[in-house]
Amino acid sequence: MINGFLMKKLLVLSLLFACLTGEAANKADSVVMTVAGKQVSLDEFVFMARKNGEVNLSDRKSLESYVELYKNFKLKVAAAEAAGLDKTKEFTDELEGYRAQLTSSYLSDKDGEEAAVRVEYDRLGEVLELSHILFRLPEKTVSKDTVAVYEKAMKAYERIKNGEDIAVVGQELTKLDSTKQTGYEYTRCLMPMQTIKAFENYAYSMKPGELSMPVRSTLGFHIIKLHSRKPNPGMRHVAHILIPFQKDSVTRSDSETLALAEDVYQKIQNGADFGKLAEEYSSDGASARKGGELPWFGVGEMVEPFERGAFALNTPGELSKPVKTRFGYHIIKLIEKRGIPSFEEKKKTWSRTMAQGERNFEYYKAFDERLKKEYGYVFYPEAYAELQALCNDHFPTDKEFYEKAKDMDKTLIHLVDTDFPQSEFAYYIQRCPFSTKTYAGDFMQEVFDLFVRDIVTTAERKNLETKHPEFIHLMQEYRDGILLFNISNQKVWSKPAAEQSELESAWLKELNKEYPVTINWKLLKKLKK
Repeated sequence: MINGFLMKKLLVLSLLFACLTGEAANKADSVVMTVAGKQVSLDEFVFMARKNGEVNLSDRKSLESYVELYKNFKLKVAAAEAAGLDKTKEFTDELEGYRAQLTSSYLSDKDGEEAAVRVEYDRLGEVLELSHILFRLPEKTVSKDTVAVYEKAMKAYERIKNGEDIAVVGQELTKLDSTKQTGYEYTRCLMPMQTIKAFENYAYSMKPGELSMPVRSTLGFHIIKLHSRKPNPGMRHVAHILIPFQKDSVTRSDSETLALAEDVYQKIQNGADFGKLAEEYSSDGASARKGGELPWFGVGEMVEPFERGAFALNTPGELSKPVKTRFGYHIIKLIEKRGIPSFEEKKKTWSRTMAQGERNFEYYKAFDERLKKEYGYVFYPEAYAELQALCNDHFPTDKEFYEKAKDMDKTLIHLVDTDFPQSEFAYYIQRCPFSTKTYAGDFMQEVFDLFVRDIVTTAERKNLETKHPEFIHLMQEYRDGILLFNISNQKVWSKPAAEQSELESAWLKELNKEYPVTINWKLLKKLKK
């Protein structure tokens, strides 16, 4: 007997992990059995047998046993249909949920997505130290508005190039800018996935000491000075005792605080319990209750003096002398250290981030390019340039942009055997909600990429069954499995455990009498050859 609960569990697992490269038999219209008037094709039977993995189709006993199991499985499905279980809202919703998840597994390129994440992960081995000045663009900036901002950025670049310090220039311009559109920042530890894509990509391409010309991003123009590239030292797990400069409204001098910290340090050296001293002396209440223990951290996550002290420790149990920060003096004990997280550790969270944010075009690039090729993508740059020219004066979501573009009828792209004119893309921009926190040219390019993706993914959804025969079998399996679970629960599993075996046997005898079954043994025996 096929256990219904296990079948349903397998359905879920197969949805998430099933190999999507199932083989279809050449004789798709061949019938191996008819159960309750419904035919089971050879390709369905073979697909399910091979997916099961425990069936040896070339062995007579194994084949006969599986035929019996599969027949009984189909009989129970027929009973579920007769009971109307395939007409309930619960069934429909569950099946549609399976279909949505299964469909999503086809609308991706796992190798391409992994490669995109790998690019980020390979950068994790280095930590960048840099300074940058941001000349921010206002929201919904049209192309002509960028010129003044770019010229301002270039003037600052020339000053720094000619010998002025980037920090001095950046702080001066920030102070003088009453609009708050200019900002300077020193970044001690930049790592991948911590900032916007364009900024990160450029920073990781630079050499120490190099100064960039204005780099464009969705925020505006950046001037970047790279100070250093250092190996990523990995992660640290430490405990600490913080002796603060101020406690209970009493402010200690630096020397008084240091003296107390040194006294505590000496007690530990003499054998006193670190955890108990943390509870007694540390002002960091959250860690003090845990014996001073802090969560794992990497570079850039703690104030610099503390981080420097922690990463100087090499042996578990090793103790630092009091380390001064703006909070007070810390005594740090190393619990454990390790290198950078593995690719598999970062892959899940980074994949989710890249799929949902501005990096999604990098993440889905391989999939987008494959489908564009399959569906005969042709791009007409002159038609696109005419739309782009409108961005000099109008943002693409503005009414004025659409009024000028709605009657433009040159072919913009050819895709899925269809010509798409400029006006259709203009209409797409108007009817879809998009973020507008960028300037016009970049915004239109991103929306255009989404426009193309929508066309090819819509086509791919419609063609799933044609392009991927196993999709039909997987959906049939999910459908039948849900029905099997529900009818078996009604007839057998909801009853006392001691009665279930007898109820199962009686039910199957009843089903075999009630529904006609024919088995094409002539065809099945050919499977052994």
